[in-house]
Amino acid sequence: MGRKKTPGLYKRSGVWHIDKQVRGHRLCESTGEEDLEKAVEHLARRIDQSRQESVYGVRPTRTFRQAATKHLNESGKDSIGRDAQDLKLLDPFIGSMALDRVHSGTVQGFITARKAQGKKSATINRSLAVVRHILNLAAGEWLDEHGITWLAAAPKIKLLSLRDARQPYPLSWEEQRLLFEELPPHLGQMALFKVNTGCREQEVCGLKWEWELPIPELDTVAFLIPSSEVKNREDRLVVLNRVAKSVIDGVRGKHPEYVFTYKGQRVGRIYNSAWKRAREAAAGQYQEALGQACPEGFRKVRVHDLKHTYGRRLRAAGVSFEDRQDLLGHKSGRMTTHYSAAELTNLIKASNKVCENKSRKSPALVVLKKRYAQATPAAA
Repeated sequence: MGRKKTPGLYKRSGVWHIDKQVRGHRLCESTGEEDLEKAVEHLARRIDQSRQESVYGVRPTRTFRQAATKHLNESGKDSIGRDAQDLKLLDPFIGSMALDRVHSGTVQGFITARKAQGKKSATINRSLAVVRHILNLAAGEWLDEHGITWLAAAPKIKLLSLRDARQPYPLSWEEQRLLFEELPPHLGQMALFKVNTGCREQEVCGLKWEWELPIPELDTVAFLIPSSEVKNREDRLVVLNRVAKSVIDGVRGKHPEYVFTYKGQRVGRIYNSAWKRAREAAAGQYQEALGQACPEGFRKVRVHDLKHTYGRRLRAAGVSFEDRQDLLGHKSGRMTTHYSAAELTNLIKASNKVCENKSRKSPALVVLKKRYAQATPAAA
């Protein structure tokens, strides 16, 4: 005779799950067990935990997966999508682990596996920082219906040293031309704007026309990116040198909301498959074009290297440290969006020092001429 079905348990994909009202609260979770007897034991433990919590104020055992789910559902972080990617990678290692068992020791398996995949310490640290953030929330902010925090205290999650961090690779003018000529026109515009303003990738991708500020006294414009869209959470004033302004003039009127678009849609990333193809093509031409072996840094040049390029050129041009901070959008105690005409004139003049002066033609069109010619059909 078969065993009677236990109320509150049902089987799905070979694993027993709980769906039961316990002391006025619905308990809905996986037991993680394929064997019915073990699932029944798990259910009994969870019912007892609920009773202990209700009567004696005992903190229930929760898994890291439950905490991760709560974080993803409730967080208002701009980078929540990236958090979701990191948590998906972490789940096989600590997802089913009790929240109070997660610490620097128990994440070592994850660290070892990621290193074996060739991942840099900075990449691994981003995942560890998400774990640390969730544990801090569980210990300090998340309260259950009995006013008890999810975790008694948050353990310290130590990040890895960045001794293996990739060094920045600022581009020379020749390298810039070689790379940009291989980019599709829309990415070429964005890259040229980035290397002449020092904006971060997402600041360029999300740039909106509503943030444009006319400066009639100087017959130019600037952009004021709100703090909610900036990494350091300070308003970001983007001053345009003559190259950046020519890029803006070239895309004006193409989209009602976003400055940079492709086929009528906002561009999510500059660093995509098209960037990688262009980088590979440019590296293949390096020896013939520049007369020397292609450096490894150029073969793996990143979008963020354009910001380093702008900063390096400002320093080489003798621009002061304070002006470089303002132009690059670095956080500083004196930072303000209320600039006088004289201060703006000084910043524009400083930024114009990094414009190449080999042609009287529009700087944007000079660099992008080759790609535009290939992308635009000849007139009939």
